[in-house]
Amino acid sequence: MEQPHKIFVDDFDFYYGSTQALYHITFPVVEHQITALIGPSGCGKSTLLRCMNRMNDTIPGARARGRLLLDGENIYAPGVDVVELRRRVGMVFQRPNPFPQSIYDNVAFGPRVLGLARGSALDDVVQRSLQDATLWDEVKDHLHHPALELSPGQQQRLCIARVLATQSEVILMDEPCSALDPIATLRVEELMLRLKSSYTIVIVTHNMQQAARVSDWTALLWLGDLVEYGPTTRVFTNPQNKLTEDYVTGRTG
Repeated sequence: MEQPHKIFVDDFDFYYGSTQALYHITFPVVEHQITALIGPSGCGKSTLLRCMNRMNDTIPGARARGRLLLDGENIYAPGVDVVELRRRVGMVFQRPNPFPQSIYDNVAFGPRVLGLARGSALDDVVQRSLQDATLWDEVKDHLHHPALELSPGQQQRLCIARVLATQSEVILMDEPCSALDPIATLRVEELMLRLKSSYTIVIVTHNMQQAARVSDWTALLWLGDLVEYGPTTRVFTNPQNKLTEDYVTGRTG
């Protein structure tokens, strides 16, 4: 039975000025599962990820062609509320980027700006988001301490909590563990596996072991083309394309 998709990338091209970065990309992002985007540096992984909440809009000369659907609606259609889109589709970056504020104010920032909660309701949102990000027990006694005092792994989980606090539906992660040590990486991977029951997750990673451990679906990009897409187990154990086989086994890339 075909599984429901949260996002559908439909014959999608993307350009930086006159340079084309993505070519005719088509694949679904299955709801409540983890999709890994893999491929060598410069292949278009992060570009595609940032297209999913239109973060590339801020780059002069950047433009898209084709459709990128969220719950069946084209996010590149005229009149789309990009602020609301980015609330629904949150982003976690390669390096933890907490605001130079308290732990509490980091998580409360989005709900305050968007008018989602105030007073005791805001306290509840902060607690629930930190609990969902498996950080509450570590920080509950010093919520008003600076977030920058946390370890890098804690900072990254705080950034995930910040996304959860805005009632996001999709979490985009751009190499979220590349700046972390192995123990902190394991904590974030375990968190991803817990969160997928409630959220749809798309992760960019250079780490083939990580993609194999956490993702349900894998898409290999190469020079802006989608080479292969399918269930992660099949892509890694029985790839349909020789380039995929060479890349996942480390023979090329």
